[in-house]
Amino acid sequence: MTDALVKTEDLAKDYLLGSETVHALRGVSVEIARGDFVAVTGPSGSGKSTFMNLLGCLDTPTAGRYILDGSDVSRLTADDLAAVRNRKVGFVFQNFNLLPRTPAIENVELPLRYAGMPRSQRHARAREVLAAVGLEARAHHHPSQLSGGQQQRVAIARALANHPVLVLADEPTGALDTQTSEDIMRLLQRLNAEGITIILVTHEPDVAMHARRILRFRDGRLVDAVPGAGIGAKPRGGAAAPAGEAP
Repeated sequence: MTDALVKTEDLAKDYLLGSETVHALRGVSVEIARGDFVAVTGPSGSGKSTFMNLLGCLDTPTAGRYILDGSDVSRLTADDLAAVRNRKVGFVFQNFNLLPRTPAIENVELPLRYAGMPRSQRHARAREVLAAVGLEARAHHHPSQLSGGQQQRVAIARALANHPVLVLADEPTGALDTQTSEDIMRLLQRLNAEGITIILVTHEPDVAMHARRILRFRDGRLVDAVPGAGIGAKPRGGAAAPAGEAP
């Protein structure tokens, strides 16, 4: 691969629970290209959430390397990781994580505030991304005045506000009904078709199939990488073959 946005090399993460060491991630090597749409799946305890936390610079690995947008972020300090998160990564969560007493446009502006963008510029950018998700007319509505699907669209707009190189979506349809989930996945597919790189964590096979490629985890290992049914005839990017399998 010549244009990997995300590259991990033997990435591992251990946690100490009392006197017991939990091997949450065991030597995962993968490459994800710019513009790809990848779903990460697996049963509870498979390591997919740990993998997402490391990709989002919310945690540091015990061993191995993580290269994001050409830079090794594996051993950065907490402050440096926070700076990388704010500049390069947008997050979408299952429960939206919106401020309840704050209108949609101000929720979207939050990462721009942290980045120090002047008020007029961040206001214009927030309107731009709200329009991109079809909610410009609801800019001044509070979360309680929006449906679950609309709240998730606001959360997606917030994730896009800082022009991130990578959007991480953690079970983004988990709190939504079937039709609304389908609408949100179509929106993510459209954004991906416009060039946005998306990595999605989900336990739902039908949701995962919206991606171009599906990475399956079990017991802390990447065990399979298969095509999804997402936009495009051929999924972009590639994953290192799991241990014991031919590349």
